[in-house]
Amino acid sequence: MAHKATLCLWYEGTAEEAAQFYAATFPDSRISTVHRAPGDYPGGKAGDVLTVEFTLLGFLCIGLNGGPMFKHSEAFSIQIHTEDQEETDRYWNAIIDGGGTESQCGWCKDKWGISWQIAPRALSEAMKAGGASAQRAFQAMMTMKKIDIATIEAALKGS
Repeated sequence: MAHKATLCLWYEGTAEEAAQFYAATFPDSRISTVHRAPGDYPGGKAGDVLTVEFTLLGFLCIGLNGGPMFKHSEAFSIQIHTEDQEETDRYWNAIIDGGGTESQCGWCKDKWGISWQIAPRALSEAMKAGGASAQRAFQAMMTMKKIDIATIEAALKGS
């Protein structure tokens, strides 16, 4: 079945490296095709990687080696819903240890400039609770870089 939507991510010559990292880090992720230039072209040569088709957490993507003219920003991010602290730590640490940078409230950026939200389901559930308990959980989250589920759950309970 042909898919109607594919996420296209712009890279500065590192699409294959990024796709390899995503495939090794996230489940249901793999590289399907690497397209290489059939001949020399302005700014490149035959054999250079032009695009990489890959699946990221089951979603179809294409990495385009488009050059330096466009940069990623926090206006676009990939949100990963995690089930527990171990999974949260695993994804966060993979991105940061792979050359990425930490931000606030569960956000980080990989070495290619893609923003990620590593968002434990416990945090989403705390926000859904509403009222004073959600406010406490929100205040706790505002002090964090990587989300600490135990701290969110304690804030939710008022302890």
